[in-house]
Amino acid sequence: MYKELKKFKVTKSFTFGQEDSLEEVCNAPESASGIFLVYAFEGDEKELIMVGSTGTVQNDGALKSKNGGLYDKIVNGHQFAKTGRKYSWPAQMKLENIERLEVVWYVTFNDKVKVIPTFIEGQVLQNFLDDKGSLPRWNVAF
Repeated sequence: MYKELKKFKVTKSFTFGQEDSLEEVCNAPESASGIFLVYAFEGDEKELIMVGSTGTVQNDGALKSKNGGLYDKIVNGHQFAKTGRKYSWPAQMKLENIERLEVVWYVTFNDKVKVIPTFIEGQVLQNFLDDKGSLPRWNVAF
């Protein structure tokens, strides 16, 4: 786990297999903003393959979040084929022979903690880059 994520108390995870419905297994909140980390399982190996976030902090310090929050970003956010992840993830998992994914999400901005989601996303990606020399394979750019 990345040390910058330890301060966030509202967090959970779920697993997703190629035959699962992402809409059904995703337990991320629709009314919260934050980041999510996607891990691929291939046998006993677990690899961070993507980091994403949702939510923008405005000039007045208020959070602007899209309807659907973390849930919508994970399930319907576009990736790979300009289509929602509920469609593109199973296809990509088959292409890469990934058995299952684990998605761990963190609420980074609420009444108790106010950390800009893209700031934390950038920190995690920077640490990954420092460690591995690249971004996670499903992150195209940052």
